Amino acid sequence: MTGTDDILEPQPPVLLPPWHTPEREALQEQARRFATDEVLPVANELDPQKGEIPASLLARLAELGYFGITVPAEQGGLGLGVFEYCMVSEELARAWMSTASILARSQGLGTAVPDADRRHELMARSARGDWIGAIALSEPDAGSDLAGVSTRAVRDGDEWVVTGRKRWCGNAKAADFIQVLVRERDPGPGESRSAGLVNLLLEKERGEFPAGLSGSPIDKIGYHGFLTWDLTFDGVRIPAENVIDEARAAREESAAEGEEAKQAGFAEAQKFLNTARVHTAARAVGLARAALEDSIRYLQEREQFGHPIGDFQALRFAVAEMAAQIEQSRAFYRQVAHLLDLGLPVHKEASMVKLEATEMSVRVTNQAMQLHGGNGYTTERQVERHWRDARLTTIFEGTSEIQKRIISDRLLPRSPLG
Repeated sequence: MTGTDDILEPQPPVLLPPWHTPEREALQEQARRFATDEVLPVANELDPQKGEIPASLLARLAELGYFGITVPAEQGGLGLGVFEYCMVSEELARAWMSTASILARSQGLGTAVPDADRRHELMARSARGDWIGAIALSEPDAGSDLAGVSTRAVRDGDEWVVTGRKRWCGNAKAADFIQVLVRERDPGPGESRSAGLVNLLLEKERGEFPAGLSGSPIDKIGYHGFLTWDLTFDGVRIPAENVIDEARAAREESAAEGEEAKQAGFAEAQKFLNTARVHTAARAVGLARAALEDSIRYLQEREQFGHPIGDFQALRFAVAEMAAQIEQSRAFYRQVAHLLDLGLPVHKEASMVKLEATEMSVRVTNQAMQLHGGNGYTTERQVERHWRDARLTTIFEGTSEIQKRIISDRLLPRSPLG
């Protein structure tokens, strides 16, 4: 029998040129230790119970500065880029995807309000982990087609009154705020279907719903760590000034004026969307890596026909293919993250890496389940968690089909007949 002393531990990825810097290496090692020593034990305990990320773990994420990785240093953040944000998120997702996902609900989210002083105050709170939010976009009849949003916001004096339903709102009750996409008016003749949509900022207390808002948690098969909600807005009141406008905030922060300022605002709004897609790719890589590393250990432990099953060529080749696919997606997300940090337009590339990395993660975690045999189809092993969570990555932040549409629309013009 193979003893535990004979097990060769899988080696995690290292930063090599051109991406390596001493600062990045130190950050990666810190995130890896934290994920292994603190996140993974909590995940193994709470995920089977569909438990939420405990406050103590949120406090540790805040202490390490991970809620403000991309927040400027002068506003209390680490002042780093999308590259570092994704690098840390891969490490966290390797342990529990929810901890990587909760980071996306900070990083300056819910801070693009009109008043500059308040914007800076909220940005500092975001960096400290005191301003963690939720985003209410989808509805029962509006998911990929957000132009179909029907939740209404009507002005009543110095307030908005919001009525309607939202679905798939993760972290809604535990959040400090909910960013809600609403319709203030119907589009006029010749206008885009998205005309009249507004993002409103609903401030709230953690663990509570404000007056007029109720919700029921959706029973998911995976992606535990925080609850996902079906929300009903019944006359919820939001101050009139609580309008979120990423492009406007970027213009006001920019020293440029006129057309340059408009372009800066548009670029900032595009960067937000692209960053979310690259971040999803990094999380998908973390999940696939977890499945691979768990499989490498299992193939050495499990014996059949007098040998560790890792001696059999068919299984060894499966491991080789899994590793190659993971490395390919990692290289791709690092490249796109780097281009984002340079301020280059990567709308097509962000969709490409989201598509490729998430579909890869489904394939690799599925193969890992197969390598584990019957043991993989139990809750005794972590591989089933990676498999369940990976399946979601092809759906949220824009389905694979939406990413294909974005990519193809930038490569192939439609005919007049289309």
